[in-house]
Amino acid sequence: MSNLVLGIDAGNTKTIALIADLSGQVLGWGRAGRSNIYVQSARALAALETAVTRARERAGLGDAPLEALTLSAAGADWPEDFTVLEAELRRWNWATRAEVVNDAVGALRAGSLRGTGVTVVCGTSAGIAARHPDGAVWHTSYWQEPEGATELAEHALRAVYRADLGIDPPTGLTAPVLTYFGSPNVEALLHSLTRRNRRASRPLGRLARVLLDQAGAGDPASLRIVQKHGASLGDYALAAARKVGLEGDYLLTTSGGVMRHKSPVLREALLARVRQDHPQVRWQASPHEPVFGALLLALERAGVTADKTVFRRLEETCPDEALFLT
Repeated sequence: MSNLVLGIDAGNTKTIALIADLSGQVLGWGRAGRSNIYVQSARALAALETAVTRARERAGLGDAPLEALTLSAAGADWPEDFTVLEAELRRWNWATRAEVVNDAVGALRAGSLRGTGVTVVCGTSAGIAARHPDGAVWHTSYWQEPEGATELAEHALRAVYRADLGIDPPTGLTAPVLTYFGSPNVEALLHSLTRRNRRASRPLGRLARVLLDQAGAGDPASLRIVQKHGASLGDYALAAARKVGLEGDYLLTTSGGVMRHKSPVLREALLARVRQDHPQVRWQASPHEPVFGALLLALERAGVTADKTVFRRLEETCPDEALFLT
């Protein structure tokens, strides 16, 4: 299997594995549950195995090792995390050459042809990575303060509670938040989310969509929350740029479900903060899923130059977007 590579995106929501040949043609893919070793280590490793097994089966492959693989993993944060994951890769023997990177680094590689600049990922959680053209790389990991959908949802709930108490003015968040949880009033909502022996009725993180909808519609409370969050992400994007020596004209990419929301408020606040310090920064939404970056890194590890032809072939042969929906 010396002409095949494997890219894996191990995330907080799902795990995706792609197998491609050295021309960039995708031959197999697999999906499994979340695989962050900080959450449930045994289940995380099992999800990794499941996703790769399904990708190999779809590609019609046996057990022989592939040429190279890159595992882009949420939970690859501290040196001991890399040690754990690298040991598992050696045990599984999926490829003769293997590497582990933080999932923000994989997302960064997916964001542009050159794979340099800064990327801000905001989905279930958030992460930021930067890469200088000279090869210096840094990711926020546990430095990261502003998080993703769950944190935004918590801010939205707090705004609803404060408005109901009369501490803050009424907010357009109240009605859609009550509808989302099926609660008749704010007190019933607070009770349902905080009582003993409670069970989650709806995923909290999905409430971030309601918040972003209301921000886009001009609700003052929602705008304050989202704009503050975007500016805070911008602070950390600038910190990442400083860590690798980026300044002036570089590419800022964004990805993740929160960033893909139709409302531009969060993205605009992020970009405005970055351009206060680096006015020449260019922005684009990442055109590819994060696993794309893992696959590109695996190709490069196998000695392939990721040029426009390789990018195009990956795009043309990548599975349908249904594989990536959460």
